[in-house]
Amino acid sequence: MKRRRQKKLSRQLFEATVTADTARVRALLRAGADPERGDSDGTTPLYLASVQGEAEVARLLLEAGACPDTESRGVGSEGTPLCAAACWGHTGTVRELLAHGADPDLREDRGTGWSPLDWANNGPHPETAALLVTAGAGSHREAVQQPTT
Repeated sequence: MKRRRQKKLSRQLFEATVTADTARVRALLRAGADPERGDSDGTTPLYLASVQGEAEVARLLLEAGACPDTESRGVGSEGTPLCAAACWGHTGTVRELLAHGADPDLREDRGTGWSPLDWANNGPHPETAALLVTAGAGSHREAVQQPTT
């Protein structure tokens, strides 16, 4: 696909994601829009859908090949989709991301920042935190912190 057309499709995909226009997102993905392509700042469509709590848009992007663990790099939009959804208590979006293989223990900032569970707990969003724990979040940390006898 020509580079200019791909850039136009990507811009339109961002617009449709911001407005949660699922029909338009679906059409753009069918037309060949890349669900992984970030904008000029590095913000990914999946991050946008996740921070807004748009579970259906997130599902469409994931089914089209967006990686659930790709870290967004946009100014003010840094982080993983799962951390973004957990931060705001968007439980439906968290469910979609986990169902599509998001790592419940993946920390932001290339592994040095907060985890999705940290964000959910500091929200505070207990339902989201419980969902993450059920998915295995924090289990490695708990195993490490348990004293040996």
